[in-house]
Amino acid sequence: MAKGLDIGTMNIISADRDGEDIIFKRQRNAFMKLESSDLTKNMLDTSKVLYIEDHDGISLLGEDAFKFATIFEKEARRPMSDGIISPEEKEAIPIMQLIVERVLGNVNYTNEPLYISVPADPIDNDTNVLYHRKTMEALTKKLKYNTHTIDEGLAVIYSELAEYNFTGLGISIGAGMTNVTLAFMASPLMSFSISRGGDWIDKQVAKSTGLPREHVTSTKERTSQLNNTVQVGSPDGALNIYYDALISYVFEHVKKKLATITPPNVAFPVTVAGGSSLPKGFFDLFKKKLDNAKLGIEISKVIHAKDPLHSVARGCLIAAKTFEDNQKRGKATPQTNTSNKQQDHQKDAKN
Repeated sequence: MAKGLDIGTMNIISADRDGEDIIFKRQRNAFMKLESSDLTKNMLDTSKVLYIEDHDGISLLGEDAFKFATIFEKEARRPMSDGIISPEEKEAIPIMQLIVERVLGNVNYTNEPLYISVPADPIDNDTNVLYHRKTMEALTKKLKYNTHTIDEGLAVIYSELAEYNFTGLGISIGAGMTNVTLAFMASPLMSFSISRGGDWIDKQVAKSTGLPREHVTSTKERTSQLNNTVQVGSPDGALNIYYDALISYVFEHVKKKLATITPPNVAFPVTVAGGSSLPKGFFDLFKKKLDNAKLGIEISKVIHAKDPLHSVARGCLIAAKTFEDNQKRGKATPQTNTSNKQQDHQKDAKN
């Protein structure tokens, strides 16, 4: 069976089918170092905590690393930063390989199709995503998958816009980056990334309030609400300010990029997904900012993904399943005459 994998700065999420259902598995893309001792290892084993041990001590992995960091008010180390492999973490690749192995599980057969999400080239800095793209591709191929990559924004379109013939503007606001794709009939007209996302918000709020960054992230995910009634000077107040700034920044660059192309004269739906779009009130703020942005294209509808956190992984799975079906028919790529098949897989995913 084909699989999808969303390799994000904050979370690594796999999507797999079990009959008519889609099964998601998620781990935080994080680790935390502890000193090694028999007592510590016994405690971790008893609690079924995911960890590895080497000559430097114990590394807690995934969700457990994030939980321990929050408890001890320390910052979990991140294998990725700003949407790509962190050059500052020498252990990034082996740590990510272990997390990817955990969420993907075993291959069902050699060369099982796998589509993984990757960032598009950034529009607002000179970061090169090629190394990250090729490394993630090689890492999953090492696990015996037939790996292909898909821009994160296009994966959102595959996941959310089947009823619009995969035509529209897909925006994925993740932790490290925001990815944007404009597509017509599943074919990208433009794809790019913006070097701000949820992590940028967390850093700014932490600086402004003096709170640990992990505390800000945890608060944002559990209780934050974006509205005009929050207390001035509170963490939620700071989150409101920086969410407003981020969305404005995104639409500023979308407008600039759209001015460089000539899209077809059709009305485009806009869909937004990603873990950083989860706070209550986000979608209302997003729509308000979109209305004022005057992007230069006609907007037919604005859609918030029903499951924003899993949308990219789901789109990767739809792309992988389409590729698998085309292989069986002797077709080479998932972009050839696939709209109906993609719609079928998208409809199946709703059931």
